Amino acid sequence: MINLNVIEIKNLSKDIKGTTILNGININFVKGNIYGIVGRNGSGKSMLFKAISGLINPSSGEIKVFDQIIKDGNFPQKTGVIIEHPGFLPQYSAFENLKILASINNKISHADIKKFITLVGLDCNDKKPIKKFSLGMKQRLGIAQALMENPELLILDEPMNGLDPDGVNLIRSILLNLKKKGVTILLASHNNEDIDELCDSVYKMENGILTQIN
Repeated sequence: MINLNVIEIKNLSKDIKGTTILNGININFVKGNIYGIVGRNGSGKSMLFKAISGLINPSSGEIKVFDQIIKDGNFPQKTGVIIEHPGFLPQYSAFENLKILASINNKISHADIKKFITLVGLDCNDKKPIKKFSLGMKQRLGIAQALMENPELLILDEPMNGLDPDGVNLIRSILLNLKKKGVTILLASHNNEDIDELCDSVYKMENGILTQIN
């Protein structure tokens, strides 16, 4: 029997300095859906995404992504991630930054990198260093980085941050097209329109507890 669960989380908790950040989370995320995660700042949304991405170790519980147990800092396979602010080398151009990141897995060509820079509305031949980019341009490049290796799972923490209305519409369109191709997307956003237009199911994070609301 084929397992349609892309992510399986059992009894996930995270405590930091005596404070519970994630509290007994149990959830499965199924292939090809867009899941919205809402909640105030500090509610645990980013910590959940970091745990799924292997960026932090849980205090207890288990996370599986594509049947791979995520622990001890191992990054899940076939996954693209934006959490908080995309980090780039400020002295290099957009293409040079993505070329360096792509060299880690060595799965895509220079032409692929340029294709994804163009997809998010940036000029793939622009030699300007990242330090001269606006917040919105950096965010677009962060989305290109998350997409460029054709992931089957996307984890996006406030991906529309700093984007103008045209940029927001472009990224929404890209995400809906990816959903049609069977990509699973976790999306944290404070923008109700993003949640309403994109998400199949919506969960609220409050005091480290995740509850389905739609």
